[in-house]
Amino acid sequence: MTTTHRPSTKQEIVQYLLKNGPSTAQQLAKAVQISPQATRRHLKDLEDSGLISHGSVQNGKGRPNYVYQLSPQGRSRAPHSYNEFAVSFLNALVETVPEEQVSAVWSKQWSRKAKEYRDRIGSDSLKERITNLVRLRTDEGYMAELHLESGRNSEVQFIILEHNCAISDVAESFPTVCSHELDMFAAILPDCIVERTQWINNGEPRCGYLIKAKS
Repeated sequence: MTTTHRPSTKQEIVQYLLKNGPSTAQQLAKAVQISPQATRRHLKDLEDSGLISHGSVQNGKGRPNYVYQLSPQGRSRAPHSYNEFAVSFLNALVETVPEEQVSAVWSKQWSRKAKEYRDRIGSDSLKERITNLVRLRTDEGYMAELHLESGRNSEVQFIILEHNCAISDVAESFPTVCSHELDMFAAILPDCIVERTQWINNGEPRCGYLIKAKS
């Protein structure tokens, strides 16, 4: 018989902050379904461990609210597909070959990845293809989710939010990798316009992409 283990309350808090960004104790208590008092005890333990930090936000004339967020150490607890070896290897590559050759390597890698995604998401409707893409990204550790909204003339626009960067070590050392990643999304969905709306490297809590069909 297979037993499913529920994450600990502290793990749930870390996962919630990773996905939703800065939150109050009341919001976290509701999310993990325990009392605010118990939540604050867990928050203190997490802060003592260096996984979260807090600041105060003034709402009106009342007492300020404490808002909690993940520290860099806490964010590093999320799944990552690349390790220090990958960054070390890329540093060696940059030091060894000309810049244009490094760029060619990036382009080749992302072109290969785009073809893999295209083969796996199928050729059904745009919504189904994007849904499949979000599923693949989640499987790779990006904690992706899909939102739909109405654009001009009531056309459907798709928003992909990725709450974790599975290649964050690489992206922090080589920010240009993110521009290639954006090109990759455009190659996966050649019938769409893809724009980046949020970026973890800019200090935002997630990466976001706006996708809309070309006219």
